Amino acid sequence: MIENKVSQQYNQLAKIYDSRWKKYINDTLTFLQTCAEISPNETVLDVACGTGEFERLLLSQHSNLQIIGVDISENMLAIAQDKCSSFPQVSFQLASAKALPFADNSFDVIVSASSFHYFDEPLVVLAEMRRVLKPEGKVIILDWCKDFLFCQILDIFLKFFDDAHEQCYTEQELHNFLKKANFVIYRSTKVRFGLVWGLMAVTSRKN
Repeated sequence: MIENKVSQQYNQLAKIYDSRWKKYINDTLTFLQTCAEISPNETVLDVACGTGEFERLLLSQHSNLQIIGVDISENMLAIAQDKCSSFPQVSFQLASAKALPFADNSFDVIVSASSFHYFDEPLVVLAEMRRVLKPEGKVIILDWCKDFLFCQILDIFLKFFDDAHEQCYTEQELHNFLKKANFVIYRSTKVRFGLVWGLMAVTSRKN
């Protein structure tokens, strides 16, 4: 099962994850923070939250923001919890993106950063996001974009050498998934960080 492989991989990487990927994390999550346009009174769900760096960024702007992060790596979550321990309104839970442990219509904003390429059942994940999203809420997905040559090469490489990797997608393929899950595309952009990383950020709302 791919989730077990992802969990094992990130449990091993947790202690060095932030330092190894420091520039990538800062560049991509700062960009996501700008795209998300989260206001202080909104409730936020971060799917595949990792070590809680996005939470840390959001809290530096809005210290009273209500945030829940979910991930399938216990070790990554432990780091996230430690980072945000002084914010009682922020919590983290061990949970699969395919079975979010929340009631319907719970969140104003749902974000997912650099994780969509790990999901083996993307439509199931999107259906769960839609279920827990409030009627006027929004979902922002930031992920590697196969429209960029490096990501095409990386996708091929990882399929052979990384059991945890599922698949990268083009911007249009992500749009198609969202439309099938009954979302409407609100905003979409592609961005490159340095010579290597090409990503897409897509904001959608319930249809």
